[in-house]
Amino acid sequence: MKKIIALCLLVAFGGMLSACNTVKGFGKDVEHVGEKMQGSK
Repeated sequence: MKKIIALCLLVAFGGMLSACNTVKGFGKDVEHVGEKMQGSK
C-alpha cells in the first residue's frame, strides 16, 4: 500500500514539474494554489 501511495505522489510531482519547466515557475504554481486555498475560507 505504501508503495502505491509513493508511486502516485512521485507521478503527481513529476507532472507538476514538467508543467512549469522551472523552479521559479513551480514557486508561482505553489503560490497560486495557496492563494486559491486562502480564498476558499
